[in-house]
Amino acid sequence: MQVPATTPRSRSASSRVDAFFEVSARGSTFGTEIRAGVATFLTMAYILFVNPQVLGSVADPTGAKLAFDQVLTVTALVAGVATLAMGVIGRYPFALAAGLGLNAFVAFALVGADHLTWPEAMGVIVAEGLVISALVLIGFREAVINAIPHDIKLAIGIGIGLFIATIGLVDAGIVVKGSGTVVTLASHLDRWPVLVFVVGLLGTYALLTRGVRGALLIGIVGSTVLAMIINALHGGDLWKGGIASWPDKVVDTPDFALVGNFTFGFGSVLGFWSAVAVVVSVMLSDFFDTAGTVLGLGRRAGLLDAETKLPGMKRVLLVDSLAAAAGGAASASSNTTFVESSAGIGEGGKTGLTSVVTGLLFLVCLFVSPLAGVIPPEATAPILVIVGALMFELIRDVRWDEPGIALPVLLTIVVMPLTYSITNGVGAGFISYSVISLLRGKRPSWLMLGFTAVFVWYFVHGAVG
Repeated sequence: MQVPATTPRSRSASSRVDAFFEVSARGSTFGTEIRAGVATFLTMAYILFVNPQVLGSVADPTGAKLAFDQVLTVTALVAGVATLAMGVIGRYPFALAAGLGLNAFVAFALVGADHLTWPEAMGVIVAEGLVISALVLIGFREAVINAIPHDIKLAIGIGIGLFIATIGLVDAGIVVKGSGTVVTLASHLDRWPVLVFVVGLLGTYALLTRGVRGALLIGIVGSTVLAMIINALHGGDLWKGGIASWPDKVVDTPDFALVGNFTFGFGSVLGFWSAVAVVVSVMLSDFFDTAGTVLGLGRRAGLLDAETKLPGMKRVLLVDSLAAAAGGAASASSNTTFVESSAGIGEGGKTGLTSVVTGLLFLVCLFVSPLAGVIPPEATAPILVIVGALMFELIRDVRWDEPGIALPVLLTIVVMPLTYSITNGVGAGFISYSVISLLRGKRPSWLMLGFTAVFVWYFVHGAVG
């Protein structure tokens, strides 16, 4: 007598997971999604080390600096939770973490130039994340996207890339801020830390060009090991404070002291319109970078529909927007969708299960802050330069033959690194584009003119104040 077939609980559970994430429906498998999630994590795990380096490099007006281990903790926490949310709610193989460029904006523009305290600077990020979330919910996204010229959007990304590369060169000690020129070569390049940077830069980029998975992370680890060997041979005198030295312990309890350390008091420090200007500046960079990244990743994964739109785009943008606010609330800086998600997509990832795997791996990293604290700035600086170079590839899509475009694009790109301010670069591009358009007899959209007026006030207020 034949025994009736039964469905084991494990098979039932796997079937439900398959149906929820549409794994089979999108032509993927569980094994493929797991491998894809690991690949994405390895490719973007460098942010765990770079974000604390960037945010911890500037002291606020009170003299407070963000501790490396605390920033690493919140970086891993928000990246893990946000990426899990993208997998479960957005249901796409997109991973999120603290955005490079946006963290530089917080450190060097809001804290360094505008003299906000760290809680006030993070309050700006929370505000812009909530504003973007509201725009997504009310459907205002399309209107905002249509208001900003495509070439200016590209220029913002290119300018941030150049800004990041400049920061990397400064962190490495290759260039320094000079009094006669904007930057100048360091007086002494024959130092061991400079060698670590050069080896890390060329070695990491070589791995990247050869398509090695996790090239950026391998570069950080390799450069750190090299620095530790050199430091040990010199008796620990080249790097101090535990940097480039093996820690007493590798695993430790995560420190969540920075979670909730934000305030909306930045308005009273900057003034109302200047506060609006900086929030709008971050919002534009964050919002448009995400839109472009998501569409590009969706196209690469073959997930766009016949009208080249991503089904469920509103869910994806909402998760991304809330992640920005969450990043500010946890003092990790704005979190955004990473183009490095393409690594998992390249491995065949097509569903949110890929993101779930990546998110879980980020959460595991909550316990490795002591190990991360040994990484010298010369090991992370090459990543900033390389990411800046990769972002610069957008320049090929600028329509240089379009009348009235070249100058606004140029100003947007170069003003950011020259003034160490993303806000200034965005404002310069907006104002020059609007004025040139009006002089040519072409009126920009009312939204563009409105943004321009905000930035005019911002510059005048800054010059007077």
